[in-house]
Amino acid sequence: MLKIFNTLIDSFIDNKVGIAENFLSEALASHLKDNLRTLYADKQLLDAGTGNEVVVVQDKRVRGDKIYWLDRKHNDPHENDFFDLMDQFVSHLNSSCYTGITGYEFHYTLYEKGSFYKKHLDQFRNNGSRQYSMIMYLNADWEEKDGGELRIHQENTQQNIAPTSGKSVFFKSSELEHEVLLTNTTRLSITGWLKIN
Repeated sequence: MLKIFNTLIDSFIDNKVGIAENFLSEALASHLKDNLRTLYADKQLLDAGTGNEVVVVQDKRVRGDKIYWLDRKHNDPHENDFFDLMDQFVSHLNSSCYTGITGYEFHYTLYEKGSFYKKHLDQFRNNGSRQYSMIMYLNADWEEKDGGELRIHQENTQQNIAPTSGKSVFFKSSELEHEVLLTNTTRLSITGWLKIN
């Protein structure tokens, strides 16, 4: 895993956007995808909003995804494997880059066909605890016609990233505006933030 962790970190240093294939193993991504689909079928996902617990706005013209927060207290073995992986990554990030990350939060994210998320920053105006944004994709058979790419905005350039299964994307929460382009099929991921208290 250290090679994959270093690929993610090195590409972030080079381009402000870290990308690593196979951050999630094929087996783990498959289990997490199954969990997410079951939660969706059981109507456990909630409409996502913009803002935080102080100010939350739900507006389908801005953001159309549905989410379910992950928690070790759920005691799901595959989600706990994911948390173990994130603990390893945070430990490596802190020891190699002195980032001082002290926690994280992650949720499942599901975009139904026809949904999107307009350009935004991940760090709240009234809370600077989110340091790095991370997305791990769960779309095993993604094709270009499916849409739903992550578009990163940097100065006068745009970078589109395909949401293919196992891939991780990593960037500073306060720096890069980004959006999710219109999805033409169901799009699955785990999205979250590495934080300092």
